[in-house]
Amino acid sequence: MTVIESATVVNKPIDQVYTYLADLNNHQQLMPDNIYNWTSTADEATFTIQNMAKLSIKIASRVENKELIAVPSEEAPFAIEMKWTVEDNGDGTTTAKHILSADLNMMMKMLASGPLQKLVDHQTARLTEILN
Repeated sequence: MTVIESATVVNKPIDQVYTYLADLNNHQQLMPDNIYNWTSTADEATFTIQNMAKLSIKIASRVENKELIAVPSEEAPFAIEMKWTVEDNGDGTTTAKHILSADLNMMMKMLASGPLQKLVDHQTARLTEILN
């Protein structure tokens, strides 16, 4: 399993960060420009990754003010789990961590690791921009 992660500190209380992340409608704002055909509800999202694939995800679990896990709702090119964790820093700020776990063979790992790392880094950076 390939694990890719990125973390950021957001100048908002944990409940505000969690509430934002818990609604998949908000995740469109976190996506880079190569994501299009976005449709979503609070619990599911479908989008196309330019030159790659169409992906549909759904919320598999939510633990209030702790974590949120999204998994494919339709068959995906490989097994993948997208998790956000939030942690109260005790000073009115929140550490948000985006962890992407993907079951990639060696060839896919070589091809996809860089773009997937860019994706999670972009999403944590956008989260900071939007909520700060």
